Amino acid sequence: MAASSVNVGVRYARPLVLMQQRLWLSGGKRIAGIVKNYPDTLLVVDAITALGVFDIRPDEWGIDVLITGSQKALMLPPGLAFAGISDKAWRMNERAKCSRFYFDFKKERDNLKKNTSAYTPAVSLIIGLQHVLRTLREEGLPNIFARHALLANATREGIKGFGLHLFPKSSPSDAVTAVSAPEGFDGQEIYKRLRERYGITAAGGQDHLKGKIFRISHMGYCDTFDVITAIAGVEMVLKEMGYPGELGSGLKRAEEAFLKSQV
Repeated sequence: MAASSVNVGVRYARPLVLMQQRLWLSGGKRIAGIVKNYPDTLLVVDAITALGVFDIRPDEWGIDVLITGSQKALMLPPGLAFAGISDKAWRMNERAKCSRFYFDFKKERDNLKKNTSAYTPAVSLIIGLQHVLRTLREEGLPNIFARHALLANATREGIKGFGLHLFPKSSPSDAVTAVSAPEGFDGQEIYKRLRERYGITAAGGQDHLKGKIFRISHMGYCDTFDVITAIAGVEMVLKEMGYPGELGSGLKRAEEAFLKSQV
């Protein structure tokens, strides 16, 4: 949605909440800047596959609630949810009259001040999170963002080198690469064969995209040879299924992308 449309919509509808994904892409920061000017409208951003991949600045941009989970770039099993909350959102929380129980941010904040949680915590995941945060701090945020951008670029180059097409027409994500299944090939079968034959975990499409795409993640605990292995697996699976691409053509492009980054 264009930033100008958001401005008109918020001005006339005055919603309590505007929810958005992929705020860090072009135009997203402008939308945050618009919502910042409306004291009774909150901007809530789903950053589940973005935090730890992109340079997101909630306070600077004007994000009121930034949500993420443990299972993506934070490299942990599912089970922890995180919410960064602005002063503006806390003010609205104080006067909110809607019923709430588990999702009571005020209760959680009060318990955090006592170094505890409102309810039984996932202790093992919190201990794991401590290790993850230390690891991320050692690597440094600029290096983390650069690593994800490099892995994503090499993956995209490898996919295109094998004659396949990226599903997004513009602004592909640095967290995951969505690939259009070649005409006549089932995207679900591609990712299943990757797992069953070569032990490579990928994902298929959902809802109306089921069977039409498959997805390769390169976020979190992922490095050069995870991408190389994934591209090799895609080539081998599709070749077995009858795709006419040349084995090694995608690998060559991916390897060249990695080598170019070292120059």
